[in-house]
Amino acid sequence: MRRETILLLSLMLSASILDSIARAEDTTAVVDRGRYLISISGCNDCHTPNFPESGGKTPESDWLIGVPVGFQGPWGTSYPANLRIVADRLTSEQFTARARSELLPPMPWFNLKTMTDEDLAAIYVYIRSLGPVGEPVPGYVPPGVAPTTPYIVFVPQIDAPEPLAKN
Repeated sequence: MRRETILLLSLMLSASILDSIARAEDTTAVVDRGRYLISISGCNDCHTPNFPESGGKTPESDWLIGVPVGFQGPWGTSYPANLRIVADRLTSEQFTARARSELLPPMPWFNLKTMTDEDLAAIYVYIRSLGPVGEPVPGYVPPGVAPTTPYIVFVPQIDAPEPLAKN
């Protein structure tokens, strides 16, 4: 009887270990998928400091920490969020709901809205795997109020034509 109990417990432990390994492999695959989606979706272009300027060579440890440079337009001034802090404060379901809601420009929320639940979950798991670091970005500034940080004017501009020289 004792031998059978030990054998049964050994089998159960082995199954548990194998299940844990399979889950770890699944998690790695989900994290890799999230990293891929972040990369091809252009999230780093706005949410990672100096990403475009570095030609995408910003270390992954610095990805998605937000940028304190605002985008100003008719909507006011909005800032690319520190997604690592945002994801840390939300459940996967809350993250997905937020990703599918209308957000301030220039955030392409309409692209996120069309992603599958699995894609948004992979993005969430990837961001969470990076851990929460950095500071929150400045808050939204309404139209007509001057931001106290650098900002990019995000509206079309027309330069006045140069006067023609008289001969």
